Amino acid sequence: MTEQITVTGMVLSTMPIGDYDKRLTILTIQKGKISAFARGAKRPNSPLLGCSQPFCFGEFTLYEGHSSYGVARAEIRNYFGELRSELNAVSYGLYFCEFAQVMTEEENDAKAVLKLLYQSLRALSKKTIPMTLIRRIYELKLLYLEGQGPQVLECVHCKTKNDLTAFSVRHGGTFCSRCLSNAGTIKRIGESTLYTLQFICITPIEKLYSFTVKEEVLQELSSLIEDYQKEYVEYKLKSLDMLELLEDGKMIL
Repeated sequence: MTEQITVTGMVLSTMPIGDYDKRLTILTIQKGKISAFARGAKRPNSPLLGCSQPFCFGEFTLYEGHSSYGVARAEIRNYFGELRSELNAVSYGLYFCEFAQVMTEEENDAKAVLKLLYQSLRALSKKTIPMTLIRRIYELKLLYLEGQGPQVLECVHCKTKNDLTAFSVRHGGTFCSRCLSNAGTIKRIGESTLYTLQFICITPIEKLYSFTVKEEVLQELSSLIEDYQKEYVEYKLKSLDMLELLEDGKMIL
């Protein structure tokens, strides 16, 4: 009899396979990111129909095949159904899932990323802070968790923690006023924007979505993070196209 294991995780994406099956990408506590086949999940009466959608979080009982896992059954704790009824929210959620998928490796430790994703979807559901701010917090924190975040706690040149006034994408972080001649192309950053960057960097995940910022700070923060991602994230995310249309107000709902 095939040995089964139970993992806790969230479905990041699904792909139809043949007429009735789906291949799920699941981010799990125990195994990191994995692929698993849900046999018959496209049939209307399938017990796997409900669990084979993005955002589904719960316990998945798996059996191991020759080259991948199969889903035997699932007990879903949270479907994040409130996200699915609103185009803006679901677009952000799908983008968060895709970003997590491309930033994590197969079967590597991803507990912190899963926690960040879960808390970010909860923040989208609660609607207590702007979705654009949730996006920027998520992007920056995910980059840090995966070891690709910018240096914002000290000057990348002289290592001082004081008088940080500018950001260099090429050098990957902040510069103090004394070292600007070594930075090349820079963007000046305001004190509130610097504090926001540092707060996101050092704050535990469960306390991340506890603040808001002025519009000018959000704009500056967005510009810095976008430029940084263009330089250091090699993937073009499919879900980003729709999200940017929504944020720019170019999509008519």
